[in-house]
Amino acid sequence: MMKLAEKQRLISRSPFNEVEFLEERSGRRQPHILTWDEEKRALAVASLMLRALIVLLLETGLRIGREALPLKWEDVNFLGGSIVVRQSKSLAGRRCIPLSETCKAELLKWRSITGPKVSPYVFPNMHEPAVHLKGVRKPWVKALKAASISYFPIYNLRATFASRLSAAGAPDNMVAGMLGHSSVSIVNTYAKVDEFRGEAIRKLETLRATSVN
Repeated sequence: MMKLAEKQRLISRSPFNEVEFLEERSGRRQPHILTWDEEKRALAVASLMLRALIVLLLETGLRIGREALPLKWEDVNFLGGSIVVRQSKSLAGRRCIPLSETCKAELLKWRSITGPKVSPYVFPNMHEPAVHLKGVRKPWVKALKAASISYFPIYNLRATFASRLSAAGAPDNMVAGMLGHSSVSIVNTYAKVDEFRGEAIRKLETLRATSVN
């Protein structure tokens, strides 16, 4: 706030200019990266809705609250194999993400149960289909318990997506771009990343095939 006041010339100089801030990131709890075996167990016990959501998060890295749950069927291009994120937390978050065959198959299965005729949203509130789900904490906790997996926030599936992409050989700037992260390095390379995103997803599918079998 002091820096902002200085920029707006409300004060001549921020008293904190010479203060070194603590490194906040070092104290953060490391996200749980879902293993292939844990994924298999979780999907086996999840409801059809939760299963579709889990696969979507693992295959696209969408932010659950801002991007996945508000997702509309009109933004899922099954023919072209992509998802368009129109609303996100930042400009960089508005992006087009390639659909893996695994994700496409799961979403098609879910659409056969509840599609555009039921609600415009991929994950509607079944009591009020005109609005989307706001959260899935209870079914998520239930699924983890049934799968004998220690609790971790479902948001961590986004970190799992990033970790798997990196393991598949995708460059860091590509991974950040697909996650919708905004940074100077991403801004400088964003245009070059687009054409290689489909290849990154194909690498991810190859990694899955070799890890599961």
